[in-house]
Amino acid sequence: MKKTWSILLTLVLSVGLLAGCGNNDKAADSGSANGGSEGSKDKKRIALVMPEKIGVNPFFALMDEGLKKAAADFDIEVKTIESTDPATIEQNLRTAVAEKYDLIITSTFQMEDALKKVAPENPDVPFAIIDTVVDLPNVRSVGFREHEAAYLLGAAAGLATKTNKVGNVVANDIPIMHKYMTGFEEGAKSVNPNVEIFVNFVGAFDDPAKAKELALLQNSKGADFVAGMSAVGDLGVFEAAKEKGFYTSGQDTDNTGTDPEHVVLAQLKGTDAVVYETIKDFVEGKFTFDTREYGLKEGAVGLTYVTHESKTPLNPFIGQDIVDQLKVISDDIIAGKIKVTNALEQN
Repeated sequence: MKKTWSILLTLVLSVGLLAGCGNNDKAADSGSANGGSEGSKDKKRIALVMPEKIGVNPFFALMDEGLKKAAADFDIEVKTIESTDPATIEQNLRTAVAEKYDLIITSTFQMEDALKKVAPENPDVPFAIIDTVVDLPNVRSVGFREHEAAYLLGAAAGLATKTNKVGNVVANDIPIMHKYMTGFEEGAKSVNPNVEIFVNFVGAFDDPAKAKELALLQNSKGADFVAGMSAVGDLGVFEAAKEKGFYTSGQDTDNTGTDPEHVVLAQLKGTDAVVYETIKDFVEGKFTFDTREYGLKEGAVGLTYVTHESKTPLNPFIGQDIVDQLKVISDDIIAGKIKVTNALEQN
């Protein structure tokens, strides 16, 4: 099997930590006695500014875990700032700058507008943004080749389906989600040209009730596998699968253990390793400002059982024969024999 996230990634990003601002923001100290601007002068101080509360979204929870691990390993002071209201996002970034954190990390398209305002006004402050690109001289952008892992997931669905009908329950009809959908479709049809793929949009990243409704709809049309691509909404997809007896998959973390009979795969995304390796580069003086992308080759994305071990036994719906075929496909993607379309690069 493949190596762990942290060993496989070699990433560089900028970070700096800040105290929460306003009564609506919640700051959680990690690895720092003070967590504020009165920290040790000898230690690096790093802020992770979230666009929302961590909640149950594994994408943001993983980032926080990576921050805490870096704090312990590198003896630095860190703090996670959860923005509980979109209106406070820019304010949180400005507070981080004012309190002179050494590095400020943030994430996703939700932070783009605020970062594009704050970073140019503070050209000497290093920033990093994960999962999107902000092209500024003091910002490191780190992206993922999610479409590569989505191709594997689609291939798994195309090989495993007994009805030749599968589905995608997708958070929003936005460009980044098309990386998942396009990769999934290409992978499914590469192994099963007759497969039919249903796609429905939830309209949010945090609506399990709507996601469940859409998963049930797709199953009623014959889909025996429905991939969850709706962040927190995936919980609703899981509920639907359990109620109706079809199969599903989740995102970002290995959530097969939540219901091994029905949640049979997980498309993985190592945001924890991205944060950790970014901090590592910064602490070691290797930080640079540029744009980088990481995929199967670096171990930054993957699929349970294929690129990463899982504590959950493999479900017979997938089976070892399919896993073996997927490993060959993964190797071919890494070797460049299979070119997966990046929907963001299409006209």
